[in-house]
Amino acid sequence: MADLLELGRSECEGLLRLGDVGRVAIATPSGPHIVPLNYALDRRGVVISTTPYSVLGTYGRDSLLAFEVDHFDHPQQRGWSVMVRGRGTVVEDPDELHALHGVLPRSWASGSRSLYLRIAMTEISGRRLGDGWDLEEDLPVRRVL
Repeated sequence: MADLLELGRSECEGLLRLGDVGRVAIATPSGPHIVPLNYALDRRGVVISTTPYSVLGTYGRDSLLAFEVDHFDHPQQRGWSVMVRGRGTVVEDPDELHALHGVLPRSWASGSRSLYLRIAMTEISGRRLGDGWDLEEDLPVRRVL
């Protein structure tokens, strides 16, 4: 069995920068939801786009959110996971919105996503299973910002 090891903040941020799909966890009056989506990381947090009337659009504004991204190598039984917790805020500044259009990956789902939320990186943690391997080696996407 492999050892479970904690990742440092800079390792976590590096892995977040490379990905483009993650999951947001949110508490709603009807219970918790986990929403998979495309994302980007800017200097202030994890940025996502959604529709104003989605679960995230309705309940994510000024709420405590959790975001997770991970990668698994099933044959080798190893992997890593990074989690961010922080308050979701609406991005409204026109200059910031313009800059985000060039950073956010195109959504895999159809439809317009006009609401941009930033999840502050108040808490960031990560862990990996196994030692002695390159965490970025087998990533399907190697996005550089």
